[in-house]
Amino acid sequence: MILYPAIDLKDGQCVRLLKGDMNQATVFGDDPAAQALSFQEAGCEWLHLVDLDGAFAGAPRNAAAVEAILARVDVPAQLGGGIRDMAGIEGWLDKGLARVILGTAAVRRPDLVREAARAFPGKVAVGIDARDGMVAVEGWAETTALSALDLARRFEDAGVAAIIYTDIDRDGAMQGPNVDATATLARAVALPVIASGGVSSLDDLRALKDSGAPLDGAISGRAIYEGKLDLPAAIALLRG
Repeated sequence: MILYPAIDLKDGQCVRLLKGDMNQATVFGDDPAAQALSFQEAGCEWLHLVDLDGAFAGAPRNAAAVEAILARVDVPAQLGGGIRDMAGIEGWLDKGLARVILGTAAVRRPDLVREAARAFPGKVAVGIDARDGMVAVEGWAETTALSALDLARRFEDAGVAAIIYTDIDRDGAMQGPNVDATATLARAVALPVIASGGVSSLDDLRALKDSGAPLDGAISGRAIYEGKLDLPAAIALLRG
């Protein structure tokens, strides 16, 4: 399994939200590129980037911060938030992004996901953000009538690189991930699944790893920033 340290961007700063609420944002730094470099120096293999403003606006809003990160680090990075068309996908990949994450677009424009996955093999992931098992879109502001499992199954034959599954009610809450829901999804689809939301300790990572599900990795943000999850120890645990 791979640990993906998260850098969530709002107004050019590194922040973490509580359960996806933009009004409950904690700022952890105003130099995202420096933060990314510190994660790389700690041994991380990937970075997980989110343009929070872009997710709500439907178009990139923190491009300068993302570009600064890409210029500073050598490890691959994946980005979600506000990427809704082929031009945006191609533009980010041309700038050095290793993988784009399509969330709202996966619900609104499934044809785009398929087209992008064919055009850019291994470089397109689907972000599935769920509240009580139901998919939320538009920066988590709208909950749909579509289940996370049903959405994931729609893309099993599309050639996407991974499913990033986030339990919104766990995100930023430091209460542990939804191991059961994440493991159930990973067992049900023939796609790599990355766990997100609530990962806040080595015990959380052990629980995911010991679930027996074929999980590809886990994302953590607030716990790393607050020093509750030691990054080198977490990386070593998942590698082992």
